[in-house]
Amino acid sequence: MATTTSTTTHTRTNTAVYLTDVILGAIGDILAQLGIDTTRLYADWEQDEKAIKRWIEEESLKQVVVECHQPSGKVAPIIEFPVGYETSGLGDASFTAQRAQLARFRAKLASVPSGTTFGLICTYRSAHTTMPGWSPTSRASTDGLQALNFGTLGSAPDASASLRLLR
Repeated sequence: MATTTSTTTHTRTNTAVYLTDVILGAIGDILAQLGIDTTRLYADWEQDEKAIKRWIEEESLKQVVVECHQPSGKVAPIIEFPVGYETSGLGDASFTAQRAQLARFRAKLASVPSGTTFGLICTYRSAHTTMPGWSPTSRASTDGLQALNFGTLGSAPDASASLRLLR
């Protein structure tokens, strides 16, 4: 029984590390494509990486959300990264194809006005560990925004991450 528990913990940790990297990497790529300054993203990378990894490990994370705040006050686009938990996953066999698909997806993004900033928000499906640098907040309204589903961004044993663009 101890071997099974150890294997499950090891697999879940590997899955959390992989999906965290996929999500944060996609966020960096998308923000750069939109022309949004990523200095804060990379300055907070380690703190955000630890938090997202922890929440995937404990299966409390529902989704990571990027809200783009335009100088006019408009919040768009909003990019959602829902995380799903299942008993098995594809592993990283499709990682290269998914990265190529994401590059084509990014090329279709409309630009945002100069001075647009971003906010990173996580929503939860259950109680979660409090992590440094993260505090309660509220999301912008998504009323009137159209959704474009990318599909699965990354899949590993026990969990997967998807991408959805609201514009």
